[in-house]
Amino acid sequence: MEKFAEFVKCTLPEGVDLLVNNAMSSHGGILGGCSFEDFDRTLRVGVVAPYYLTKLLLPFFKPGASVINIASTRALMSQADTESYSAAKGGIVALTHAMAASLAGRVRVNAISPGWIDNSASEQTPADIARAVVFLAENPFINAQNLVIDGGMTKLMIYHNDHGWKYET
Repeated sequence: MEKFAEFVKCTLPEGVDLLVNNAMSSHGGILGGCSFEDFDRTLRVGVVAPYYLTKLLLPFFKPGASVINIASTRALMSQADTESYSAAKGGIVALTHAMAASLAGRVRVNAISPGWIDNSASEQTPADIARAVVFLAENPFINAQNLVIDGGMTKLMIYHNDHGWKYET
């Protein structure tokens, strides 16, 4: 930790304004052979690392600093065989509001939950996420929130024959 502190002091002598926790990995789920070690690794990258990095930077955050955790709509809804990723994203949403309570008045902590992002086909959605990071970083009264950016996907009620979807038993 001392080496990290020295690195931060040398690299960022004025302090830290913004931390964006965005790293993630996925190893599938219970049906796809996700081992205990794989599941644990996913949680370490998706939840433990953001906690620890925030803790390490705590002495260096400037007044009004902001932590933004990149979560996912997978924290709110699921697809088969995605337990490692879904659990980590659910964990980062919970960590966000818990750290916001602990760090209130010192550092604001928010999350962004993107839906599907295909950055090979469109630049719009990645740009939306980047603008949301800037928005949260620049608005000091927003704290402990999870901003869902998914084009309305998680709020769309789908019935049989809607949008090409078929109900099958």
